[in-house]
Amino acid sequence: MSIPRITKVETTIIDLPTIRPHHLSMTVMMNQTIVLTRIYSDDGICGFGESTTIGGLSYGAESPEGMKLTIDQYIAPLLIGQDATNIHLLRKVINKNIQHNTFAKAGIETALLDAQGKRLNVSVSTLLGGAVNTKLSVLWTLASGDTQKDIEEAKQLIAENRHNTFKLKIGRNDPKIDVAHVSAIKKALGDDIKITVDINQAWDEYIAKKWVKVLQENGIDLIEQPIVKTNFEGLARLTQYFEVPIMADEACATISDAMKLCKIRGGSVFAVKIMKTGGLYDAYKIAGMTEACDIALYGGTMLEGTIGTVASAHVFSTATNMSWGTELFGPLLLTDDIVKKPLTYKNCALELPTGAGLGIELDDDKIEQYRRK
Repeated sequence: MSIPRITKVETTIIDLPTIRPHHLSMTVMMNQTIVLTRIYSDDGICGFGESTTIGGLSYGAESPEGMKLTIDQYIAPLLIGQDATNIHLLRKVINKNIQHNTFAKAGIETALLDAQGKRLNVSVSTLLGGAVNTKLSVLWTLASGDTQKDIEEAKQLIAENRHNTFKLKIGRNDPKIDVAHVSAIKKALGDDIKITVDINQAWDEYIAKKWVKVLQENGIDLIEQPIVKTNFEGLARLTQYFEVPIMADEACATISDAMKLCKIRGGSVFAVKIMKTGGLYDAYKIAGMTEACDIALYGGTMLEGTIGTVASAHVFSTATNMSWGTELFGPLLLTDDIVKKPLTYKNCALELPTGAGLGIELDDDKIEQYRRK
């Protein structure tokens, strides 16, 4: 048999509407923009992937427009004519020629894995060694900014058995106001409902030491990235100082980040995200590091649409220490999507799709409807 060769790499910017604004410490998201990448090969196989940022350039160095440019002008020429089945070699070539740009790389790697799964008629999780869990617990972010509205929304979702763990993003207001807000929600929901507080790097170490203490006293279950991502030692000090788990998120982006944090115990929980790591394989490597160091894992999101969410779910399903669950609720924020069949969220969990590759099918009409003109 001849080796299948890559013939075309195609990118499309998609602007999808959301059910509500999504508040972060650095910005407010009014919709979600993804870069859809499709990789075609001469054996007739097309694999697709997604690159998605959260909050645009206010969050990180890559924008949707920049991702598309990077893929079209720099990554695609490296792939045309190459063996579509040798993903590790293609990753090596891309990483040698293109520094950083992990969001763009994640979309490419996802598309290559999706195509290979279709080629072999196995799922992406099977390519990674097999799923340990086919149902992944999923939390929900309460982001209205209004305490009573957030409480009512949470109680409704609990009653529907859709979510039993919630995240609140703070840091835009005075810490006293933010801490009172989340503490009131925790008190209203009770001890059986877990609450994660994500500060998104908004506090310095002194402020964090003062106010994490109050959050801990009020029963908050997990504190995510309270200080700037570059202060690894500060994360280690906070981890040692408090009983409430401290989670490294933005600080734990690459495998080298994870290695440094493991050495100094810079967090008792690591959030892993395929957009930060540059794809599924490096997320898989970080999972191995944390297992070796007895550090818990949390499956993070950049609020990807269905494609990126499923890609994340496939790699998260292989981890044995995903004890803090996931936040793979991105598709639930959308009022519409570009896949033919929506994902199944049931009993506070996301069910891993079955089928070859990612296990989902694109809707070309929806892509045309929402692509940026």
